[in-house]
Amino acid sequence: MPAGAAAAKAGAAALLLGACQPLAMSPPPERLPRHEGVETRLIDDDIVNLIVRMSGPATEGDLIAYSRCAAAQYAVIRGYGFARHVRTNVKVEGSVRVADAVYTVSPTLPRGLQTIDAEVTVADCAELGIPTV
Repeated sequence: MPAGAAAAKAGAAALLLGACQPLAMSPPPERLPRHEGVETRLIDDDIVNLIVRMSGPATEGDLIAYSRCAAAQYAVIRGYGFARHVRTNVKVEGSVRVADAVYTVSPTLPRGLQTIDAEVTVADCAELGIPTV
């Protein structure tokens, strides 16, 4: 058999063997973080406090992303284009993780490093499956 034909045959065999591998499955729902809701508390006309809750194997990063998505949606609902993260405190209450986050909202890009373009962030959150309200 010519060398090229042998290489092609070996490549085809590798593809067939690869096709026999088990498919990667998503974890069962009970092993995924669950978004348990958002409480919105208006502190001032342009400052909002968001309390977000998650259960399951939620990480601090999951909570921060959830609060960011909620803040972006809040800004859009209020007719603002931007939000800025002020602070987030995370704690555990039984089997639920809670983030207590504060954001400012504004019609123009605020000063600071942790700014959020609200419409872009809401779209990103929808793509990632993170609820915004």
